[in-house]
This record gives sequence, structure tokens and C-alpha cells, in this order.
Amino acid sequence: MNKQPTPNYFWSILTMKCPRCRRGPMFKDSNPFKKLSVKHIFDMPGNCPVCHQKYDLENGFWFGTGYVSYALAVAFSVATFVAWFVLVGVSTEDNRIFWWLGLNILFLVLIQPWLMRISRVIYIRIFIRYDENFEDHKSKEFDY
Repeated sequence: MNKQPTPNYFWSILTMKCPRCRRGPMFKDSNPFKKLSVKHIFDMPGNCPVCHQKYDLENGFWFGTGYVSYALAVAFSVATFVAWFVLVGVSTEDNRIFWWLGLNILFLVLIQPWLMRISRVIYIRIFIRYDENFEDHKSKEFDY
């Protein structure tokens, strides 16, 4: 048999691939920082070009990504705080905590396009599972 290996779960999230086949791109442009326009951050095809899975499952579907984005921002802030605490330290005697706060805000603003996209990728994976036999099974919803 000439069967392709299963794409890695975490790698397909980081590379923003379709949740059903883990091969097709979820966004028209893979680099969220290429076009620094808010209009183009979420440019997605209607369906996966490989397995034809519909991405926009219903009206208002993507509103739930705000919760995922919030959780990722909190996790990022906790991680940077722990790193700051270990490497620099936190004291009430000087302004080190304010330096961390300012740098954390700056980093969150800089990674925001990536954070918004990865939130969509994680959110849609809650509802659509990987199908290793996607060639044999038709997608439940097509949008041609």
C-alpha cells in the first residue's frame, strides 16, 4: 500500500492546516505578518483545497475564538512572567515589574496577528476531527 503518513497534530496546528485532513492550508497567505492590514489577516478559502471541508461552519462561528485568544494571551503572559521572575527577578524596590509589564504588552501587540489566526485553528479543531480516510468520506458540508 502506498499510504501517506499521518500528519503530526501539533505541527499541523502551528502550520495552520485543515483540521480534517491536516494537509490543506486554512489561510490564503501563510504569513500573517506579510500584509499588515487588518482586512487581510483572516483571508480564508471557503473550503479546504485538499479535502473540501467547509471552514465557516455557521454564521457567527468565529466569535468563539475570542475565548481561545484570551486563554493564549494569558498563558503567554504567565510564561513571560515566570521567565522574567527566574531571569531578572521581581522586586517592590525598583521598577522591574513595570519593565516586564511594558515588554509583555509590546510582545502581545507584535504577535497579535499570529495569535488571532492560531486561535481560529485551535477553535475549529474543537468541532472538526481528523479523518485519515477523508478521500473515501465526503465532507458533510460543501461550499462550491
